[in-house]
Amino acid sequence: MHIKCLVLGAGQEVGKSCLVVTIGSKRIMFDCGMHMGFQDQRRYPDFSNISKIGDFTNSISCVIISHFHLDHIGALPYFTEVLGYEGPIYMTYPTKALAPLMLEDYRKVMVDRRGEDEQFSVLQIHQCMKKVTAVDLKQTVQVDADLQIRAYYAGHVLGAAMFYVKVGDNSVVYTGDYNMTPDRHLGAAQIDRLCPDLLITESTYATTVRDSKHAREREFLKAVHTCVAAGGKVLIPVFALGRAQELCILLDDYWERMNLKVPIYFSAGLTIQANIYYKLLISWTNQKIKDTYVTRNTFDFKHVSNFDRSQINAPGPCVLFATPGMISGGLSLDVFKEWAPSEKNLITLPGYCIAGTVGHKLMSGKSTRVKVDNRTHIEVRCQVHMLSFSAHTDAKGIMDLVKHVSPRHTILVHGEKPKMALLKTRISSELGIPCYDPTNNETIVVPCTHAVKVDATKQFLSNNMCMAKCMNQEKVAQLDLGMQHTKILQNLITRDRISAEGIVLMENAQKAKVLHPSEASDAFIDEGHKVRFRCCCPVYIGAGNDTNPKNLCDSESESCAIKEHTEPLRKKHCFKSHDNVTADIEQEPGIHHGHKFSFAMQTLAMDCPSEVIDDGNKGASSMNMNATVNLSSDNGFPFSYKRLDLLHCVYLQLVRCLGGLALQEHEDHIQGKSLRIQICSDEKCFYRICDCPEKGRQAAILCCSWDEEDNGLANCVVTLLRGSQLNLD
Repeated sequence: MHIKCLVLGAGQEVGKSCLVVTIGSKRIMFDCGMHMGFQDQRRYPDFSNISKIGDFTNSISCVIISHFHLDHIGALPYFTEVLGYEGPIYMTYPTKALAPLMLEDYRKVMVDRRGEDEQFSVLQIHQCMKKVTAVDLKQTVQVDADLQIRAYYAGHVLGAAMFYVKVGDNSVVYTGDYNMTPDRHLGAAQIDRLCPDLLITESTYATTVRDSKHAREREFLKAVHTCVAAGGKVLIPVFALGRAQELCILLDDYWERMNLKVPIYFSAGLTIQANIYYKLLISWTNQKIKDTYVTRNTFDFKHVSNFDRSQINAPGPCVLFATPGMISGGLSLDVFKEWAPSEKNLITLPGYCIAGTVGHKLMSGKSTRVKVDNRTHIEVRCQVHMLSFSAHTDAKGIMDLVKHVSPRHTILVHGEKPKMALLKTRISSELGIPCYDPTNNETIVVPCTHAVKVDATKQFLSNNMCMAKCMNQEKVAQLDLGMQHTKILQNLITRDRISAEGIVLMENAQKAKVLHPSEASDAFIDEGHKVRFRCCCPVYIGAGNDTNPKNLCDSESESCAIKEHTEPLRKKHCFKSHDNVTADIEQEPGIHHGHKFSFAMQTLAMDCPSEVIDDGNKGASSMNMNATVNLSSDNGFPFSYKRLDLLHCVYLQLVRCLGGLALQEHEDHIQGKSLRIQICSDEKCFYRICDCPEKGRQAAILCCSWDEEDNGLANCVVTLLRGSQLNLD
């Protein structure tokens, strides 16, 4: 089974977050945002990639919105009311309350003040919100019989949530935007260790590690105080919800301590409504605000008052919080035009600015003349101050989250291409987790596992899991290991999974049980069962092109290796099982009840082969040994030999190498005790050690199967055959 992730927005860019994830028969849309840097159709995701005929209701199982910022929700009314999506929509209660304010403010700025074509009306915004189902944190919502979702606290802004989605045994975590450190009004992101098949995480600050929050606050306050003390005006472009409240708390407290009389203004309208909701939704803030709420509401600002447009050119110093952030339009752009030409004034950019906005041009630090539109250019003589008061987590926070959640695969979105590439490399190398950074309209397909609940014997658990059980991060540092081994162990603990050897026993309709290999004989002997092992390995055919062919026993080192392997056989000792060998459980007379499996601490992946293993000579007469074997090659041309020639050549070389160990050549196979060697013609055989031959070489695949008591002989033969070259000339 696979999980598909179609990136419709925020692929190697920041803006219009929108992804469609397919798990089985379910398709979930995460976020439905718009790009604030475009004023044409590019502002929206390309929804035609979901359905060419526009049947979005039947194409999408549900829509999940992480928070109320426009780059995550801005296209939702367009998707529902214009394009006609009628399916379920989920978001948290604060997001449902605050989203209409953001959407209406955007509509006002774009249509009423800038004269653009209306994308959706006030009525359509309200109709859209009626389709929304609000959810609580950690509330498991059953969307339908197979699909369930659960929200986790993300910090970032009021109501922001990460979402866990589960379909059957497979799961995805989508982070949206989040912050791993608490601030003055919100807590840090919190999520369980879910170990999903796929984690989709934002990467806005993929390579940035921030300094102390207190140092940044002191720098910000010093810059503002210096400007107003010299009679200047300070413009702080913010979105009405989020950083606006954070910085208001900071300045209001500073003004109180310093007894400053310079006015602090907040653009009226949207922010007043927003602050009302912040007062009502105290339970979503941090613990300090909750504790002091009874005596004083933090959002009752003593030194902050409403701003009127007539005050733009009023004399005297002031501080103004103006919306929207990034100076992408509205009051912040109007004030910028008036205040930017004066050297006394200051513009402070407290967060990330999307490419194409005036804020992004100012952050480049090169512009003394900024193009606002085709008719307007502004001379920038004021001071421009950039501080990272962003509510996005930094690179350390992203790594901490990935490590904690412990996914099998990770996809990076909502970031800049070169920085995402560096973070992708870090996640892959340091955590050992496959990581992807797709572009817009690209689909990533990741494999997922199927969990099977099984019982396990005490011996199996004690032999295979004692290391993982006792290890933790503190003990790794105490182990006497080299740096490389320490990193491997840390990765192992991060993933919470280890490889383990065992045998799956299934009796009638009873629950499956995992045994230690040493318990197999006792478990099966009384019921007429036996344990057989099997693997398929390639042998290469000499065609005159190989520069360094590996022939069986053709060197002194190889001879030493053979002696090392065969000497214990003559003393009736056994070898350790080959790494890629699969155990099969058979019931006489050859009915196959075995399973190829790999065991991990949380999952047991099982494939059930359908062929019957035949240890007798039945079928030899029905097999045409003069038929040719088509050998695998990477360059497309066929290479064919008779089966008889191949097996005869293998037999001769094995006899030469193994000496006194008895091997018998039959028409369709080679036999040595219980060991049976024959040609494998099934290209999809899951017993194969490798799926394709080395580049530029032709290979035949030999299938080896044997009983448990002949492990030594079999592993010696497999070691000899694997990757060797046969000369059939």
